[in-house]
Amino acid sequence: MHSGANTDRLVHWLIDSIELDAAAFHVGQYCGRWRASTAGRTLASFHVILHGSCYLHVQGRAPVKLGPRDGVFLLRDIPHFLSPDPDPAAPLPASPMQPLSFAAPDATGLACGFFDFRGALSTLIVGSFPDVVELRADDAAMGAAGTIFDLMLAEAASNRAPDLPPPLISRLAELLFFYVTRHVARQQDVLSGLLALARRPEFTALLDGMMREPGNDWSTVNMARAVHMSRSSFYKHFVDASGQAPAQFLLLLRMKIAAQQLNGGETIERTAEHVGYRSHAAFSRAFKKVIGEHPGAFRRQRRGQESGLRMGSAGGLNG
Repeated sequence: MHSGANTDRLVHWLIDSIELDAAAFHVGQYCGRWRASTAGRTLASFHVILHGSCYLHVQGRAPVKLGPRDGVFLLRDIPHFLSPDPDPAAPLPASPMQPLSFAAPDATGLACGFFDFRGALSTLIVGSFPDVVELRADDAAMGAAGTIFDLMLAEAASNRAPDLPPPLISRLAELLFFYVTRHVARQQDVLSGLLALARRPEFTALLDGMMREPGNDWSTVNMARAVHMSRSSFYKHFVDASGQAPAQFLLLLRMKIAAQQLNGGETIERTAEHVGYRSHAAFSRAFKKVIGEHPGAFRRQRRGQESGLRMGSAGGLNG
């Protein structure tokens, strides 16, 4: 398979695999001298520039200027702040966020919030991403994301309480994150984790085969044979790239695929067989280890709660 097609297949799988809740924390504008940050809450976060401009200051990095329709995603809780000054040491008095409903000269409009990633595979995937990912308005590859920015701006414009942002902002932020996923997956500078495996030609066909037929005998020996390496060489290169032993990676992959099948209405027996388990008890133990609950409970609860999670998940993150 062509490497570009392999990458696209992986991107689609990643988007379907990442489970997250997004919560807009505040939506409004800052005027004059100000400083804003989402650091210190042990969550990934985002800042979308609705209008105006500002600088992102991350400890140990050069300031990054952000303009209208730019977005920045901090995928780990790292020290950072936004301000109107390129100098991170400039004195910046506290300034409350104001509603977007009135015109203010030299103001910067922001939508800021948090991401909470659920499940072991989501953590594995996002752990492969850089600490900071930028989406730029002038990036031709991100053209379609502009529609989401427009919708976000339209929602934000009607908001009169910065600390009570419209719920739709959170859902739009989730959509933007999937553009982040595609953007990162297509870059060449991801050095570790799942995406690094996909970017290395010797592993892309193997990953494609594992996703297509997870129930095959994917022993370390057979994985090594599939990529024409010795077992010891394969093991070293796989761990160096992904940070996971092949067997652990296979377990995570199989259980995520199993969860997708159960969500789609497949029976537990057929799901177990599809991902390589003939013993219901062994499959149930593996599923609980990775997903956190037994497959029967997962199938019942997730199918009944899916719509409720999508509508109300952000509430627990606001504060």
